[in-house]
Amino acid sequence: MKRVIVANRGAVARRVIRALRSLGIESVAVYSEADRDLPYLKEADLAVPIGPAPAAQSYLDQAALLRAASQAGADALHPGYGFLSENADFAEAVERAGLVFVGPSPRWIRMLGHKTQARDAMAALGMPMTPSSAVLGADPDALRQAADRMGYPVLIKPATGGGGIGMIPLDGPEGLEAAWERARLVAERSFGGSDLYLEKLLCNPRHVEFQFLADRHGNVRCLYERDCSIQRRHQKVLEEAPAPGLDRAMLQAMARRLEGMLSAMGYDVIGTVEMLYTTESGFSFLEVNTRLQVEHAVTEAVTGVDLVAAQLRLAAGEPMREVLPETPPLEGHAVEARIYAEDPVRFLPSPGVLREFVLPVLPGVRVETGYAPGCRVSSHYDPLLAKIIAHGPNREQALDLLRTALRQARIDGLKTNIPFVLRVLDDPEFRARRVSTGLAERILEGARVAA
Repeated sequence: MKRVIVANRGAVARRVIRALRSLGIESVAVYSEADRDLPYLKEADLAVPIGPAPAAQSYLDQAALLRAASQAGADALHPGYGFLSENADFAEAVERAGLVFVGPSPRWIRMLGHKTQARDAMAALGMPMTPSSAVLGADPDALRQAADRMGYPVLIKPATGGGGIGMIPLDGPEGLEAAWERARLVAERSFGGSDLYLEKLLCNPRHVEFQFLADRHGNVRCLYERDCSIQRRHQKVLEEAPAPGLDRAMLQAMARRLEGMLSAMGYDVIGTVEMLYTTESGFSFLEVNTRLQVEHAVTEAVTGVDLVAAQLRLAAGEPMREVLPETPPLEGHAVEARIYAEDPVRFLPSPGVLREFVLPVLPGVRVETGYAPGCRVSSHYDPLLAKIIAHGPNREQALDLLRTALRQARIDGLKTNIPFVLRVLDDPEFRARRVSTGLAERILEGARVAA
């Protein structure tokens, strides 16, 4: 690779540009009209406009991105995360255009991007699963029978997409058909596909995910796990590595097991296997993300591995023995807070101009952002402002450092979720490692009652 186009925006575009510079590879940034003044565009070797502000006319416009790649003379494309990063049709189009797609081979994106197909493939390799249905139509009798077979509570889930969009939990059969129709409409609008299925809903599980790198020759390396249990409406807010309060030997055994499964498949480049965990049932498969994750920085902090640089090298065909000869030891603890431009009470997006945007500069703290003071945060895109990552010798010190960093941040011109994140960091259950996917909502409910 000599010149890579970064088909994304914001913090991840800046992160990829930094990795390319470290490898001596030229970078090409793309930008919509709304993003033409963002600071990382000047950090790239070249910046190319791709269209109007709406994502459908810019960052989701496959033809525009491929034209930009051709215009810039790029020989590879990094999709970042979100947008087209898990779109198999786009990955195939990139390869047909003669470029390297910096991600897993399109066949894995296609197969694992459809949740029921992914479940079937992983179950065949011995992956533990929660009960679920096949893709179902809208026949009321079939829906009720499938839900009754697995037992309530159940979760209606789109077979494609992610981020909790279109997922509806049900405690009983009342309203099943209406909820199914709501989920179908959301899935069609958000992902362009209306396939839905039912999955047994676990009560207050932990969300634990395993980070993988793989070369094109069947070698797979697991870089430990992350706990992403602190979520609001299925959207991750705080992530940490390693997973607190879980048996290290159990986690390592699952990592080795997953390495064997992915190697047997022939999986390549980068991916994350997401799991749910309860003390009663152990691990159960959730999904495979065939891309770089938003929360990759906590893994980088505790391993010292530049995941983006490794992703680029593996996509270029380098063998694992040269990219990562052995699994590095765990070093300390890292925790990441996602800072969103949103109302901290109603959690609605809060677009606006960053009149003041001062993020902490502290030893052990890393900041990832695509913005600078004076930039406008557009309503056209995800409201993620920044990621703040704290790394310390143990969990308590990492959490204290993150709290200090968040309190030092000065952001004016729009609202952020920092008050909510601080509330979580100060919660006794969270501090005591008693985390689950329902904890953040319970903390919020407690704050509402106290108010």
